[in-house]
Amino acid sequence: MKKRHIFLILSLLVFAGYSCKKTNTINPDANLKLEFSADTVLFDTVFTSLGSATHQLRIYNRHGDDLKISSIRLTGGDNSPYRLNVDGESGIEFYDKNIPAGDSLFSFLRVTINPNDLNTPFVVEDELEFITNGNTQTIKLLAWGQNANYIVADKVVTLGNVDYPYHIVADSLQTTVWTNERPYVIYGWALINSYGTLKIEAGTKVYCHKGGGIFSWSDGQLIIDGTADEPVIIQGDRLEPYYNNTPGQWEQILMMDGRAGADHRISHAIIRNGTIGLNCQSSLKATECALRIDNTVIENQSGYGIHSILYPVEAKNFVIANCGLANVWAFGGDYRFVHGTIANYWNANEHNKNENAIVVTNRALDANEELFYYPFHMEMDNCIIYGKQKDEFKTSFGPDADSTYLFDHCLIKSEKYNGTMPGFSHCLFNLEPYFADPMKPDCHIDSIASPVIGTGNPLFGNELPYDLDGVSRIGAPDLGAYQFVGD
Repeated sequence: MKKRHIFLILSLLVFAGYSCKKTNTINPDANLKLEFSADTVLFDTVFTSLGSATHQLRIYNRHGDDLKISSIRLTGGDNSPYRLNVDGESGIEFYDKNIPAGDSLFSFLRVTINPNDLNTPFVVEDELEFITNGNTQTIKLLAWGQNANYIVADKVVTLGNVDYPYHIVADSLQTTVWTNERPYVIYGWALINSYGTLKIEAGTKVYCHKGGGIFSWSDGQLIIDGTADEPVIIQGDRLEPYYNNTPGQWEQILMMDGRAGADHRISHAIIRNGTIGLNCQSSLKATECALRIDNTVIENQSGYGIHSILYPVEAKNFVIANCGLANVWAFGGDYRFVHGTIANYWNANEHNKNENAIVVTNRALDANEELFYYPFHMEMDNCIIYGKQKDEFKTSFGPDADSTYLFDHCLIKSEKYNGTMPGFSHCLFNLEPYFADPMKPDCHIDSIASPVIGTGNPLFGNELPYDLDGVSRIGAPDLGAYQFVGD
């Protein structure tokens, strides 16, 4: 009997304990969100053969009530190279997963990539999506695809209100050389530090991910040493055919003020499908260097081909084609362009409305939003400036700074200017140049009827005896970057 009484008492105590224990309910409050062990899952394994890598992601409920995750899914679905495991269950999507108050869920993510498959993107992305109480939260999934040299941002600098994630590729007093053995993929910004130099050798291919590019900090130096047979190519990292002519895939090559004897030099390069091809700014101090360009094509930029603020620029044997705002935009400084084709037939279905092929000014707003002026001088020799607008040359000059320009033996699309006006010597106006396919863009001359054939100044032709394709122009130079070659 005593044993029965003791058992009954213990049973009642246990029952009473369970009855008094608080039961957490699932809280449907839309303000309650999950927390995660990371906002990006980076698979930084260097893949050398077909295989997979696995990372853990922990999902936290930091609240005092239980939460129900309505759905967890890979947004790429069945086409995603990633696979997910939640609480021991594998798949690409899960529903109605509960997390007790103050508890967490373990998940594991796996990616499988063949790095030798040239159809694999360089950067393999997806997102892991969580929906809880109507809130959608996402975690980025990021892995490297093909074999390449990956430049991945590991620091952040804030300029104005903009954050620039970057990785230093050439530190102070350091010279770094990029070779053509493997392509380079930039995720973030590849930064050249003060008194550092980055040299890019002939045949090197550089692919920039969205939001990034090359950034030469104050007193840094960029040297691109391509050749006619092996140009340096800089473009976005999307390789699918749809992206062949899609602008705005990456940001820009940004060059700040430089030191004497350390000019930025770009030779035999193709820079395409970004936001600004070359952006040079003397913003921290008066620059003591220049930007020197030769035998280079800048095309299909959603903003500007060359954007310059108080920066000396010299360009020879070049093409700047199809930019969303202007091919060349320049404020102040000294500029010389020889045997260039500046053609703007912008037709991308974006919000940008093309202004003009060339826009120049001697005035701007300073940091206090006050107008100030700076002298401007530009020379254009044996060039073509043409496009879809009625006027492809636009000026905005104020009287408080000297501003001069001289077009010598050029073809210009303009209703505002003509050959009788100061600043124009032996120029042609509003005559169709007969480009092969300016929308593509292909700015070769493909008709014997073109007015640019043989109408260049031989003095400038002798300065650059071969055109962008290596064709001789000695004796009777055509205008622009290319000599006409008949059938």
